[in-house]
Amino acid sequence: MSMVRLKDIAQVAGVSVMTVSKALRDEPDISEATRHRIRQIARQAGYVPNSAARDLRVKSTRQFGLVISALTNPLHTRVLMAVEEQAHELGYDVLFAQTLNNAEREERAIRRMLARRVDGLFIRPVYRPDPVARIYDELRRQRVPTVILGHRALFCSEFPNVQTNDLAAATALTQHLIELGHRRIACFTGPIFAPWAQERWEGYRRAMLAARLELDDRLVFHAGSTIEEGEAAALQMIQEAPAATAIMAANDLVAFGIANVLLDQGLRIPQDISLTGFGNALNAKHFRVPLTTVRQPKYRRGIAAVESMMALLAGQSVESKVLPAELVVRKSTGPVPKAPHAA
Repeated sequence: MSMVRLKDIAQVAGVSVMTVSKALRDEPDISEATRHRIRQIARQAGYVPNSAARDLRVKSTRQFGLVISALTNPLHTRVLMAVEEQAHELGYDVLFAQTLNNAEREERAIRRMLARRVDGLFIRPVYRPDPVARIYDELRRQRVPTVILGHRALFCSEFPNVQTNDLAAATALTQHLIELGHRRIACFTGPIFAPWAQERWEGYRRAMLAARLELDDRLVFHAGSTIEEGEAAALQMIQEAPAATAIMAANDLVAFGIANVLLDQGLRIPQDISLTGFGNALNAKHFRVPLTTVRQPKYRRGIAAVESMMALLAGQSVESKVLPAELVVRKSTGPVPKAPHAA
C-alpha cells in the first residue's frame, strides 16, 4: 500500500494542505467541524503521522549560516559557490555574513544566525591570539553543527575543518624559486595570528634550510592579506633595498599589491625580480603579469565542507580534511637576473 500523504487528504476534504496539517496538529485557528471531518478522512485513509519526520521538521529550518571575512575576497568566491550550490541541491538556504576580520562583528553575526535557528554553521574564523573565544565555547556547549573553513586555531580546535596543505605547497613554491637559481628570496608574511600564514612562512623556512640558504631577517616583511598591505610592504622593501631577486607573497592579493608598486617603479617581472602568490584568485591568470601561484582546490573544499556538515547532522563523528594544493607556474617567475637590480 502506498503511503497516504497530506495532499491526498486535502483533495478528498476539499481544503488546502496547510489546513489539513493544522487540523492534524490540533492548531487552534480551525473550526471544530473542519478539524473533526479532516481527522475522520485521515483515519479512514489509514494516514499515519510520521513523528520522526515531524520532529525533524519542527527542529530543522533548512538553513545554514555561512560566516566569512569579506564577500569581496576573491579567495572565498569558489568556496561560497560550492557551499551554496550543494546546499541548494540538498534543499537548504544559506544565510551569509561578513566579519570584516573583526571578532566582535563575528560574534554578532553568529548570534543572529543562532537566533534564526540555522541547522549548522560554516565559519571562516577571525584569527586572534586568544586560546579561547566565548562564542566558540557557546557553539560547543549548544552542540551547534559547525564546520571551520580553513585552518583551525586553539579557540576553534574542537570543530571539524576543511583546509589545504599550505605547508607542502609553500615548500614547493620556494623550491621552484630556488631551482630557478634564486638565493635572496624575500618572504612577505600574512597576518601574525593566522595559522595559514604561519604554515606558508614555515614552508618557506623549511625549503630555505633544506637548500642551506641563509634565513635573513632583512628579507622578511610583515604584509598582511590585502592588496593595500602588499603595496605598503613593497614600498618598505624598496626603501630598505635588501637585494632580493624573488618575492614570495602571503597570498595573491598581497602579490598584486607588490606587483603594482614594482611595475610602477619601472621594474620588470620576472626579468628584474620574480614574484609568487598563493591561492590562485580568479584574476591571477589575467593579472598584469600572469602570476605563479598555488592553486587551492577551493570548489572541492566547499563540497568537502558540506559533506562534513551532512555527516554532523546525521550524528556521525567527522575528521578534519586536508586537501592537496598544487603549484601553478606562470610568467611572473624566471631565472635570476644576471646583474642584480637595485631591488
